Amino acid sequence: LRGGRGSGGHGSLDKSITLPPDEIFRNLENAKRFAIDIGGSLTKLAYYSTVQHKVARVRSFDHSGKDIENEPLYEISVQEEITARLHFIKFENTYIETCLDFIKDHLVNTETKVIKATGGGAYKFKDLIEKKLGLKVDKEDVMTCLIKGCNFVLRNIPHEVFAYQKDSDTEFRFQTNHPNIFPYLLVNIGSGVSIVKVETEDKFEWIGGSSIGGGTFWGLGALLTKTKKFDELLQLASKGQHTNVDMLVKDVYGGAYQTLGLSGNLIASSFGKSTTADKEFSKEDMAKSLLHMISNDIGQLACLHAKLHNLDKIYFGGFFIRGHPVTMRTITYSINFFSKGEVQALFLRHEGYLGAIGAFLKGAEQDNPNQYSWGENYAGSSGLMSTSPDVYPMQRTRSGTFDMLEMDRLERPLVNLPLLKDPSAYIPDTVDLTDDAMARKYWLTCFEEALDGVAKRAAASQPDSVDALERAEKFRQKYWNKLQTLRQQPFAYGTLTVRSLLDTREHCLNEFNFPDPYSKVKQKENGIALKCFQSVIESLDSLGWEERQFALVKGLLAGNVFDWGAKAVSDVLESEPQFGFEEAKSKLQGIGRSVVEGPPHKCALIFADNSGIDIILGVFPFVRELLSRGTEVILACNSGPALNDVTYSESLIVTERIAAMDPVIQSALREEKLLLVQTGSSSPCLDLRYTGKVPICYLVAWSGFKVVPSPTMFYVNHKTLYHFSRLDKGLAVLVRERKTDLVIIEGMGRAIHTNYYAALKCESLKLAVIKNSWLADRLGGKIFSVIFKYEVPCK
Repeated sequence: LRGGRGSGGHGSLDKSITLPPDEIFRNLENAKRFAIDIGGSLTKLAYYSTVQHKVARVRSFDHSGKDIENEPLYEISVQEEITARLHFIKFENTYIETCLDFIKDHLVNTETKVIKATGGGAYKFKDLIEKKLGLKVDKEDVMTCLIKGCNFVLRNIPHEVFAYQKDSDTEFRFQTNHPNIFPYLLVNIGSGVSIVKVETEDKFEWIGGSSIGGGTFWGLGALLTKTKKFDELLQLASKGQHTNVDMLVKDVYGGAYQTLGLSGNLIASSFGKSTTADKEFSKEDMAKSLLHMISNDIGQLACLHAKLHNLDKIYFGGFFIRGHPVTMRTITYSINFFSKGEVQALFLRHEGYLGAIGAFLKGAEQDNPNQYSWGENYAGSSGLMSTSPDVYPMQRTRSGTFDMLEMDRLERPLVNLPLLKDPSAYIPDTVDLTDDAMARKYWLTCFEEALDGVAKRAAASQPDSVDALERAEKFRQKYWNKLQTLRQQPFAYGTLTVRSLLDTREHCLNEFNFPDPYSKVKQKENGIALKCFQSVIESLDSLGWEERQFALVKGLLAGNVFDWGAKAVSDVLESEPQFGFEEAKSKLQGIGRSVVEGPPHKCALIFADNSGIDIILGVFPFVRELLSRGTEVILACNSGPALNDVTYSESLIVTERIAAMDPVIQSALREEKLLLVQTGSSSPCLDLRYTGKVPICYLVAWSGFKVVPSPTMFYVNHKTLYHFSRLDKGLAVLVRERKTDLVIIEGMGRAIHTNYYAALKCESLKLAVIKNSWLADRLGGKIFSVIFKYEVPCK
């Protein structure tokens, strides 16, 4: 789309722009509600839409009276589902008329007649917006919107906050979100400075400010350098040397002022040398001196207010910041100096969207959006661009024109697992690839090399779809582009980890309607493993206690070998179809032997990993042993698909079949000593800060129980009916109720890439097989070495 020259009093809006299809203003035809934040140079648009996408479903067949030997275990179907998505788009005011025309042409199902507006330009462009969109502009308070937007991103985006370190290998040091985001100080640097203390969602107070802010820098800078554009002024400052203009302590005292502990390089007087020097100062040096003067003033003011109100979190925002490295660096230095290193200057990855987000939330209050959790959709979000002008310049130029953030609504609110020892100190990821350049290079290459295979698997999972190959190629290209961006800007979406690479891949697969590429593989492997279950149990039951414990652990680890996400395994499984449970046992490396019997646990929470042999022949015999010891078991599986990980819905069918074969499992289900839950996650990894408040499934046998028909009943077999009662209790609540005292985390993604160092309040067992040669070598082992990490918390 190309826009023409502006009209109606906005003659300066004459730039043309090409909007890439399927990238900018996505899903406008289903947009329901709008908000807009118009600043001095940038417009930020927010809208809510409903998104139709495909989801994978499984349903048990009715096998009554049939020979089921060669029948699939369950039916797989792909269905359409509608979910909610928030879109935030940032573009230059120059393009506002063209963008409004584009929006008008694509609006179909909007439900609202009002657009919430905030920012200084809301009044200036009010008539244009109302004329173009036919929506009434309802203006909202700027500061209220900023606070609401800030609260929203702090709650919903884990890697939102960062400290800036210019001279470090990593420019952006992302912070772990504290479970309680309040109280904090928000320093908004626009034309002037506003300092706001935020205490709760709706309680905040303006506690100070200054007329010396971004407008001062811009205005004085224009007088000194004759440069009228703000970004050009900052560019001058980035090249300047302030010591040519500023008088330093050493210029006054000949060195450091030891009595007061002042460094010789400290600024004693901004522009102090201009009173005595005969020479002309360069524009660059004057701009740099001015920037230091204003930043130091703001930093000292912020520190004094933070100390006065006993606050240790200071977030900076406003057009003066806007991701510019030179302003973030000077603010960071100032805060560090005046607080003596006790307080960090913190910045927000989506700082530019706060006003638009807040305005949208004001307009959506009747829908109570804060009752939900929202997650960033990496497939549709631009990410944080590099602050270095010589890094990836083409993408930086593009980002300066358009920038996007998309957030998808999650089914239920997500909460901390109550067994975390210290949620505020918990970091799920084991290795920070942003810091570790060698690991980053390896894993990015690893994901690149696996990409063609993933695209082929995705296309093959939908053989009846005429456009599957085309969509698979679009997925491949999209994810490839994300990987190239992350090579240049590893901080684009926060801290780069193996988990974030996996999650981004899943987002891209879902974006092109590949909800479960491994569904057929899991179906086949679940069916094969179930046929072996009874013989495995008989073999275990024939062993003495100590031999059985060792065999159970070996089986649990052998089951974990069957991971299609590991190239070393997928190569074997594709080339050796006969590779099975016993062959996997022979692959295991470095298993010791030490069995000590202790008292049974009250309740064990198990986070399961893969479908097929892993859960059926590895996990369930282990579950059965725990149940036999009198330990209740909560079996947690992914809410949605990722690789060949077992999903909650698949676990229901598998468990029902196992119960039909095994009286121990059947009895535990009947007595509610074995409970199935979903984690709230659709990732191969596990973040214990965000477990789901999700329905629990009690499997209750038909015989001897009254089953009340309801819409939540799930008929898995017409011969044996199980009742799946959706109770308003979450995983976190259940863990407390059952007094869980043992947590078992299984798999490379959940126990090595994440949670390897997780500290819990109770005993924990982290186990996995290392199925990656590079990782095994780095850890000092061999491929197929085992991790079996049993931890008891300190009293």
